[in-house]
Amino acid sequence: MKARRLVLLIALALAGPTAVFAQAGSQPPQQPPPKPDAPPVYEEQVVVTASKVEQQLVNAPATVSVVTSDVIQSTPATNYAELFRSVPGVNLTQTSARDFNITMRGATSTLATSTLALLDGRSLYLDFFGFVAWDLLPVNPNELRQIEVIRGPASAVWGANAMNGVVNFISKTPRELNGNSATITFGSFDRDTKGEQLGSGSLFGINATHARAVNDRWAYKISAGGYTQDAFARPTGVIPNGAVPPTPYPNFANQGTTQPKFDTRIDFDAPEGKYKLVFAAGYAGTDGIFHTGIGPFDGTGVGVGYGTMRYTRNALKVSFFTNLLNGDASGLLAIGVDGKPILFKFNTQTYDVELGNINTVGTRNVISYGGNLRFNSFDLSIAPRGDNRTEMGGYIQDEFFLNNHVRLSLGARIDKFDNIEDPVFSPRATLILKPAADHALRVSFNKAFRSPSLINNYLETAIVNQLNLGAINPALNGVNYNFPVRAIGNESLKEESTQSFEVGYTGIVRNRATVSAAVYFTTNHDEIFFTQTGRYRATTPPPAWPLPAVVLELLPPACTTAVCTTGGLPSEFSYRNLGTVKNRGVELGVDGAVTQALNVFANYSFQAEPEPDFALSEVNLPPQNRFNVGMSYNQGHFLGNVSVSYVGDAVWQDVLDARFSGPTEAFTQVNGAFGVKFAGDKVTATIKGINLTNEEIQSHVFGDIVKRQVIGELRVTF
Repeated sequence: MKARRLVLLIALALAGPTAVFAQAGSQPPQQPPPKPDAPPVYEEQVVVTASKVEQQLVNAPATVSVVTSDVIQSTPATNYAELFRSVPGVNLTQTSARDFNITMRGATSTLATSTLALLDGRSLYLDFFGFVAWDLLPVNPNELRQIEVIRGPASAVWGANAMNGVVNFISKTPRELNGNSATITFGSFDRDTKGEQLGSGSLFGINATHARAVNDRWAYKISAGGYTQDAFARPTGVIPNGAVPPTPYPNFANQGTTQPKFDTRIDFDAPEGKYKLVFAAGYAGTDGIFHTGIGPFDGTGVGVGYGTMRYTRNALKVSFFTNLLNGDASGLLAIGVDGKPILFKFNTQTYDVELGNINTVGTRNVISYGGNLRFNSFDLSIAPRGDNRTEMGGYIQDEFFLNNHVRLSLGARIDKFDNIEDPVFSPRATLILKPAADHALRVSFNKAFRSPSLINNYLETAIVNQLNLGAINPALNGVNYNFPVRAIGNESLKEESTQSFEVGYTGIVRNRATVSAAVYFTTNHDEIFFTQTGRYRATTPPPAWPLPAVVLELLPPACTTAVCTTGGLPSEFSYRNLGTVKNRGVELGVDGAVTQALNVFANYSFQAEPEPDFALSEVNLPPQNRFNVGMSYNQGHFLGNVSVSYVGDAVWQDVLDARFSGPTEAFTQVNGAFGVKFAGDKVTATIKGINLTNEEIQSHVFGDIVKRQVIGELRVTF
């Protein structure tokens, strides 16, 4: 079949010149037959996210981690974001029952904007706000074949918003899923903290999948599920930042989350493999707390419906998708000047068409190229002046095999956005040295970018802030003064970009383990920050200011220049491109098989303190040290895993002004699971635990407190 032969040729080309020559008729070196008593083979992963072509992990031109289906099935995690806690270089914060944020090789925040997420190539990135809602994936965990995580810039292939990394969820086909499955999850978690005794909270989830291969042409699957959870505990007392007078944690009604989802897919395989068509549609919903730079919002009825079509003929791929997002959210701390909570209504529509192709040139070049056109329609209550955006881009890359030991990957992409004045050029160059087939040393340069979101450009609202007058006169301690603060977008923002130099190594050791190492240096330019841009002065005091106006000039921190917009009593916040930030770090990892049943992993990440050329108080400071170790077992009637994750202390400065900044302490999280299989492996009962030592974990200074969670799961296949 022509299509299969071409795919095989591409795979062989990516495997190396020796394999290409063998396909063309040359005689490759003879490999000795495996010994009967050879050690168990560790299956090396094949990835597609690094270059949009299938290739062995060891040959990828970027640093890639893979979360396999076995890990997905056995993990204690109750959400997708938690799966990445054990991936080196990934920083994860959980601020509520539904709110997670992920950043590669840098500090994350309440709205992490620099990581692109995909499901089978369909973007999950929310362009209107510029972040990923990880709970809006419509598929169940058992439907995933693997998750590929690019650590580092990837705009040369994926375009905007892949500035620090990409997470690509790759689902199983209906033929791979053929059959029925159902899973019930239930559990409870501790909510008693040093400051509050709330008793235990509960969680419950259910999902089911039906898939059938009707014949050799048609196959389909239908899945549905839901998840609900009570709220975690909130921190109490004062924010530990040494402010005088101290800033108490705001008191608001915390919320849990409810997340329904539905998904369907139909595959058509044309006779003789001439082409393949995939149609898919689904819906994912959520409600609960999400945190922002102006405080927490309570989202209700938030949901995204999607539809997609993918056509594949030989190496040619054409795809189309639409994302339809809508919902409401009300501010829990953000009170408007009318005295009512700010109401955020949003309705966005995204339409995207993409084309890609691959050509082999001779026996040494594999050239891939493609592009996309996207249109976004926006209706946002707090950004009324922005209503649409068009963006387009194209890429080309060449995997060039110089000889058996040297490869060169060159790629570039050009993108044009309505809200960015000039086209954006994103190059990538990777030199791969292969002393042996299973070992690769990479030296690479990357440039990537993030487009300003619609909120960045067109935000237009005002909130009421509060000042304890005791900060000025101790005799007035406890007397609060409310004053308005404008929050305004900036239509003149540039794209924020990053340049990255990396030296990495990936190797397969004795067919048992994958070993990886990476050293990186990145420089982020024109990073977009929500920062104070105005202050009240003696000549322009806030309404009903109760003290002499001259006091406004004396409020700490005092201005040192004639023109000063920061410090004092803030009157306006907006988005600004603020200089450059340098980051550097080291990542080490090993993941391998001890026996056919027992797998182990360990990794370590070091991230140096960021080096901005502006005030350090504008940036979050990530944990400098992260360490993960774990093991999993699956044989006979039993399965299980255990993992330990250490995360160092961090500092968070991304919510409102300095009064709300603060640190979080280092923590160690121990997770585990044990399961038993019955009825010919068709029934699996598992008990899982998260944070088994019951440590009070707070991963963001404004986030919830997470304690021990005990979860039961029953999975049936039939």
